[in-house]
Formats: sequence, structure tokens, C-alpha cells
Amino acid sequence: MAGIMDGTATLPHVMDNGTQDTIDVELSRFPKPLRTFAAVVAIIIMIIGLAGNLLTIVALCKYPKVRNVAAAFIISLCIADFMFCLLVLPFDSIRFINASWTDIRFFCISVPFFRYGNVGVSLLSVAAITINRYIMIAHHAVYTKVYKKYWIAAMIIFCWLFSYGMQIPTLFEVWGKFDYDRNLETCSIIKDRYGHTSKTFLFIMGFLIPCVVIVCCYAKIFWVVHKSESRMRKHTAPTIKSPHTPGRDIREIKQKRSEWRITKMVLVIFISFLACYLPITIVKVADAEVKCPECHVLGYLLLYFASCVNPIIYVIMNKQYRQAYAGAIGCSWIRMSLTPYGSSAPGGGLQAHQQDYVQGNFEQRHAVTLTKL
Repeated sequence: MAGIMDGTATLPHVMDNGTQDTIDVELSRFPKPLRTFAAVVAIIIMIIGLAGNLLTIVALCKYPKVRNVAAAFIISLCIADFMFCLLVLPFDSIRFINASWTDIRFFCISVPFFRYGNVGVSLLSVAAITINRYIMIAHHAVYTKVYKKYWIAAMIIFCWLFSYGMQIPTLFEVWGKFDYDRNLETCSIIKDRYGHTSKTFLFIMGFLIPCVVIVCCYAKIFWVVHKSESRMRKHTAPTIKSPHTPGRDIREIKQKRSEWRITKMVLVIFISFLACYLPITIVKVADAEVKCPECHVLGYLLLYFASCVNPIIYVIMNKQYRQAYAGAIGCSWIRMSLTPYGSSAPGGGLQAHQQDYVQGNFEQRHAVTLTKL
């Protein structure tokens, strides 16, 4: 830890020409076109991530109607992704071309520390948002009791403290250490003097736990929604048979559209979650000695993409969020064109796959269903 505060302290891997030659030889394992491509992609992701996450934060803070419970977790998620793009991606993009910053011990410790920490916060935030949606739908009676202001703050603080706290042993070189990884050719978590490293544990726990939580919560959400819809169809069935019931037909069409919107958004969010984090998790566990450098580069690029993918999903799949973005950047004419029948309340970001359904028709139908039990 002594060298952390000394910005001029250098690492052992650049102390002699022999070691430097070894590094140059290792760099030759990566074809120059691959390194150039990786650097360009990382820079593009950084720019999109900085703009997209900052715009999301501004949009959520600017409009009081979207300051709900889930918005607090979304802001935390966007802050983590914004910090990742600001503090990590500049160094990670440059290192594909020139890794001279790894010579400075302060950077070689702080960059991977923020890399792992912010990724952890992002993963836990996504899981927290999913749990929020699950409790709202499956346990609506206790929702207001669970999600009070101090509990929300405690949950968000836990996401940050847990993600960074897991790295404290590595920071003090008790369980692995932050140093230059000759195989990855960047600063990361490597084995300590006892041959121990926390990297595999962090990747497995950081990916598997949120993944299991998300799968279980959404499975329960779909079951509750489907069950509620089935009951509503029974209760709204006409007692006198008639060839046409326009009111019921309209309701059924809206229900099917709501279910389809939920399905599409959930699938996109979960597939993006898997696509961004599963490859790097598999590579880190299966190829610890970096026998396939290209696999690691691809895994890192997908990991970087996770920091900007959420705003992209919001823009593509949610009209209300496009309205909020347009309002945040001052494009009132775009916002008005996206506002149906004068509605002005934008949807709630990552929870948009349930926002209209849960806060609109579903809560009313669910209440009616419960009174019939």
C-alpha cells in the first residue's frame, strides 16, 4: 500500500530491458489490427456510455413523475456505469495500443480496483431493480413497507459497500493483489506471494448470484401476471353469450400487447445481461493462463459494452423514455411528438418492461382479483 500514494512509483515489470523485451514479445501475440480495433471500439463505447448514462441521470432527476423507487436504483446503476466509462475505459482503451500507464503503481492499483468495483455495483443494481419489480407484483401488500426511503438508501449503500468491500483483501494483498498481469498485458488481480487470487471467486459470485436472482424473480413475475390474467378472463366472461363483445375484445388486445411488451423487454435485458457478462466469466475461469488472448479481448469488449447498453435499450424499446431524453436535452418538439394524447409522464427506465402494465391496468385488475378470492 505504500506505493499507492506515490504517483511516480513504478512497477517491477519495467525495471530492466530484459523484462521490457519480454513484454514487447508478448504484445506481438495480439495482431496489431486486433489491438487497434479493440481500442477504437472501447473509445466508442466510452463516449456512448458517458453521454447515455449522464443523460439518463439528468432525465430521471429532471422529471418528478419518474422519481419512483426503481428510479433510485437506476440512478445508482447509471452512476456506476458512468464512473466505469470515466475512470476505467480511458485507460483500458489506451492499453491496447500503449500500456505505459501500467508503469505507475497508483494507476495499476486504482484502475482495476474501480473496474471490478463498478462492475459489481452495476450487477447488484440490476438485481436490486429486478427484486423491486418482483415485490411490487408478487407481494404488493408489503411493497410500501419494504421500500421506505431509509431502506432504499440502505440497499443502494449495500450495493456499493459490498462491491468494493469484496476487494479489500486484494487491496491489502491478503487474497491476491492488484498488479501487472503479463498474460493480459494490463493491470488486474494476480496471485499473491502465497499463490492465491480472488479473481475466479469474484467473477463466479459476481455473475452467478445476480443471474440466479434475475431468473427466479422474472419467472415468478411471469407466473403471477399469467395467473392474474387468467382469473380476470374468468371474472369478465359475459353471462349471456353474444357473438361480439367489443369491450372485452379491446381489453384482451391491450392485455396481450402488455404481455408482449413485457416479454420483449425482459428478454432483451436478460439476453444483454448474459451476452455481456457470461463470455468474460467463462474465459476468466476456463482460461486463467490466457492461452487464447483473442477470447479475453472479446470478453473485455463485451464487458465494456455493458456500461452503455442500458440507455440504448431504453431508447429503442420505450417511447416514454425517449420522451424523457428529449426533454432532458431540450427538444420539446420531439417530446410532444412522442406524447400520446397529451400524456407527459415518462416511463421508469429499466423497469419500463413493467411500468405501464404494473402501475396502470395491472394494479387495478390485481386488486379486483384479490377481492374475489
